[in-house]
Amino acid sequence: MTREELASYAKTFQREEITGYTVYKKLVKVTKDKQNKSILSKIAGEELKHYNAFKQISGVDVPPHKPSIWLFVLCGRVLGLTFALKLMELQEERIQKIYERIIPYMPELEAVKKSEEEHEEQLIGMIQEERLEYAGSMVLGLNDALVELTGALAGFSLAMQNTRLVAVAGLITGIAASLSMAASQYLSVKTENDGRQAGKSALYTGVAYILTVSALIAPFLVLSSYKIALAITILLAILIIFAFNFYISVAKSLNFKRRFLEMVIISLGVSVLTFAIGVLVRNYLGIPID
Repeated sequence: MTREELASYAKTFQREEITGYTVYKKLVKVTKDKQNKSILSKIAGEELKHYNAFKQISGVDVPPHKPSIWLFVLCGRVLGLTFALKLMELQEERIQKIYERIIPYMPELEAVKKSEEEHEEQLIGMIQEERLEYAGSMVLGLNDALVELTGALAGFSLAMQNTRLVAVAGLITGIAASLSMAASQYLSVKTENDGRQAGKSALYTGVAYILTVSALIAPFLVLSSYKIALAITILLAILIIFAFNFYISVAKSLNFKRRFLEMVIISLGVSVLTFAIGVLVRNYLGIPID
């Protein structure tokens, strides 16, 4: 491999490292937790050290990739540090594959590769975020709302065939279920932990449930056709499942495909079953709907 080719690869690696360094430094400024600030500063130091190592090969400075900085800092602010950093790790896997090919010609890469695979991953694992500590509570609220409400709305749609009535029935069902779920979660956690943790767990469960209910009922509030509203609601349910499972899978390094398919099958299966029950209620049990 020629010197010019090595310099070109070094510039590519430099851009990745200086982009990472800039992201970490910006996240330090928006993070309040002192431990997390310290961890991010350490990772930033590693990135800058890698950048300087590649600079010795290329002989020039390379600017960071500004769109990536904007994206990762936004994710860090909105979705949490862990999600943003794990998302950066996924992007770095592309560079890791290039490392494998270039290491024989650029021995300095061996130390960089080892550092990024071990040291930085260990530091990221030390970051503490409340939202991930209560991820189980959010999953409980969201999953329960998706399964129960998509099924209930499917049944209501066929039984009532009126979007306003379906929206009212769904809203009442959703609010009652969210309060019940939050209370059950509070009592469940309190038996094992202190009241403060139980209260937060119940809050995360209830909020996740209410937000999901609001999204699923929205089509019935703005549309007159119950069939179209139900189709959009099911599509929204799938999108919510996709988005939330992507977030949890990235932040907690879990298998996305298996979790996503499992929740979709359960939610849609319950919807189909209650849809059929709605048909029976309306057509065979003779219950009049005004």
